[in-house]
Amino acid sequence: MPTHPLRDDIRLLDGEWWASQPYEAWSWMRSNAPVYFDPVGETWAVTRYEDLMAVEKDPATFSSSRAPRPHGLPMAMMISMDDPAHAQRRKLVSRGFTPRRVRDHTETIARLCTTIVDRVSERGECDFVVDIATPLPLLLIADMLGFPPESYDDLLRWSDEMLRGTNAHDPEAMEAAMLAAIEFREFQLDVIADRRSRPPADDLISVLCHAEIDGERLDDESIIMESLLILIGGDETSRHVIADGMLALVDHPDQKQRLTDEPGLMEGAVEELLRWVSPIKNMARTVTSDTTLGGQDLHEGDQVIVVYPSANRDPDVFVDPDRFDITRNPNPHVAFGFGPHFCLGASLARLELRTMFTEVLTRLPDLELVGPAEPRRASNFISGPERMPVRFTPTPASTS
Repeated sequence: MPTHPLRDDIRLLDGEWWASQPYEAWSWMRSNAPVYFDPVGETWAVTRYEDLMAVEKDPATFSSSRAPRPHGLPMAMMISMDDPAHAQRRKLVSRGFTPRRVRDHTETIARLCTTIVDRVSERGECDFVVDIATPLPLLLIADMLGFPPESYDDLLRWSDEMLRGTNAHDPEAMEAAMLAAIEFREFQLDVIADRRSRPPADDLISVLCHAEIDGERLDDESIIMESLLILIGGDETSRHVIADGMLALVDHPDQKQRLTDEPGLMEGAVEELLRWVSPIKNMARTVTSDTTLGGQDLHEGDQVIVVYPSANRDPDVFVDPDRFDITRNPNPHVAFGFGPHFCLGASLARLELRTMFTEVLTRLPDLELVGPAEPRRASNFISGPERMPVRFTPTPASTS
């Protein structure tokens, strides 16, 4: 049992709690209960940077293999594996994210960003989440996977509904998520059958279908799970950094103006946007043997989540952590995680963010909010605004 005080307003599995952006609670936890136990969710939360890194560096004690979400079931995807199985699967999937392949997407990403802004530039207003933040990562990752364009609307719906199901207090959302997973699986089985019937191609589904590990190919279920991980990991996270990142810039007009005037600051600014937003709120680990962390005794089978946005505001690591500073240096944020499960698509995400923010700040420099950026997604995993009404001076669509 925990030796720290408890707070009724800390609800680690409640998506609404995460959507509320509980920075005050995280600050209190870091100071008073850095490894905090929620008796309702029966889950521990690790909130300090130092403790989070200790967990990430010790996969033998804090295992990923049982489930990526607290109290969940093991899944046939690399996020739910420990080494050596994780390393084998990651090596296979990483073929789609090599530096060369990421560079190969540079022109595609630039073209997509131009097209997306073109669609709204003459209107002088739009919903930033729906019209700008959402299309880029979905179109890019669906194309990389090799899904047909006519499936993109369904892919977006399935991705959204499965994430909305990560709210332990919303049975209807959880049921919708289950139905979305079933529909995605049926769709994927058709795609996999098509790829298996053809010679190997460059898209990720084809790579997964034809690659071998120790002489064995992945079965259909493993391919479904890995492609689902790539879809959600590549779509939802970048979307929320684009949306919440733009919100941060609008809320800090001096920083927005400086970045507009000095585009050479973009690379560092993207790192600060990642720290500030931290789109993946936590990942789950299962304790494999009795241990002590942050002054608390943990036991085999205990569920632990590492809280990235809290670690990214830890004053022991970041000077004035609640200040948004596009020139922050150093900036050792953990928005992409750390250790064996460091985000495979980090380089691609950084390229997307640099390109999209450059496009928006160049072409829509006076963009501003005209209403609240809400609601925020009620998810205990990935959360961000679902609507964000903005306006700007209308400009012609690009002719390039």
